[in-house]
Amino acid sequence: MVKRTGIFFHEILSNEPGPVIGNKFRNFPKVLDEVLKLPNVRFYISKRLPEDLLSKVHTEEYLKFVKREWYYERALYSIGGAVEAVEKIWLGEINNALVFCSAAGHHAGPDYGWGGTYLSCTGIVASYLRDKFGIERLAIIDTDSHHGDGTRAVFAKNKNVLHVCFCDEDWISEDGTKIDVNVGLWTTDEEYLNKVEREFISRVKKFKPAFILHEFGHDSCEGDYGDRGLSMEFFIKLAELVNNAAKEVCEGRYVIITQGGTRADVAEYIFPKIVKILALSDP
Repeated sequence: MVKRTGIFFHEILSNEPGPVIGNKFRNFPKVLDEVLKLPNVRFYISKRLPEDLLSKVHTEEYLKFVKREWYYERALYSIGGAVEAVEKIWLGEINNALVFCSAAGHHAGPDYGWGGTYLSCTGIVASYLRDKFGIERLAIIDTDSHHGDGTRAVFAKNKNVLHVCFCDEDWISEDGTKIDVNVGLWTTDEEYLNKVEREFISRVKKFKPAFILHEFGHDSCEGDYGDRGLSMEFFIKLAELVNNAAKEVCEGRYVIITQGGTRADVAEYIFPKIVKILALSDP
């Protein structure tokens, strides 16, 4: 089987600074030129999300507010890329994906959003997979520096979604599908990766989802606003670890959705290398 990796990006992300994350994508997709030459990498211009899908997750009153905001369009193109990615993966056109995202993410609940993320990306992806393909069983790993309160609110009562958030406390729901892991205010690459192995990888192997969705922030890198002492190399090792698990539990259906972090140098260093991990590892 030929392995193919999809990259989903829209120029709106590089044309102007995004909320909180700033202009870290200003040199994209040019910095991906080398990996875009790989024969099994496909580049897609993210499509605008059909607005009717928003009501599957968000309240009418909240949507009235968001639609007036300057970041609304970039959120729609970000989520549109993620929705297209999971569809192409499920239909066999690609095996995994890296989706560049802004203004949509883990701080967006059904009736609120903050911290630079104002619409739910994983929530809309999940509703799309359920409604179009009947897929309900998903796993979400959140390694942004901060707690994914919005994602948790969207999936709080959904036992078909495993949500493991690496943040500031240890907590587990009664049914064992919602987990918070305290990574410490300051940690090391090794300590964090060991916790991912223990608290997510071990669980996802038992849970057996159809997809692994990764809310992938790099704000926990040294010198960023969520600094937890992690090196740039950490994020590459993290993607490799979760990618290997995806190959074992869900036929490699792994979607990385970018989240927090303002350091452009980190983004430009890690994401080309992560594409190589996704594209060059064995199916």
